[in-house]
Amino acid sequence: MELNGVKLPRDAALLFARLALASLFVLLGWQKLTAFGPTAAYMAQDGLPLPQLAAAIAVAMELGGGLLIALGVLVSPLALLMAAYTLVTGIVGHHYWTMQGALRADMFIHFWKNVAIAGGWVALSGAGPGRWALISR
Repeated sequence: MELNGVKLPRDAALLFARLALASLFVLLGWQKLTAFGPTAAYMAQDGLPLPQLAAAIAVAMELGGGLLIALGVLVSPLALLMAAYTLVTGIVGHHYWTMQGALRADMFIHFWKNVAIAGGWVALSGAGPGRWALISR
């Protein structure tokens, strides 16, 4: 891999991508786990059916999926799953098209960040984990 004449080591770039993408989800998943009751209550307030189950799925996806990808376990299939999860959470949690004013502007940014992050997950899925992974596929 080359950038403006500088060779970038592919495996280092893929490790950085895995860690950078996973870090957000691990941190947020840990927050949800350690404040599970308030997380489920927030999801109920947001209108999600079965908020306890939704919170458990969020913890599993964010904390579990994030840790597995950071370690390099089954990166390609998990990254696709994370991309789908990220898009769904954007639609469910950042539905700016139903909002007005400053909240709409804020949620617009969050929604499109989710889309961008999902793109990163898809790219990582296609590129694979790199050499520094516990289980490469």
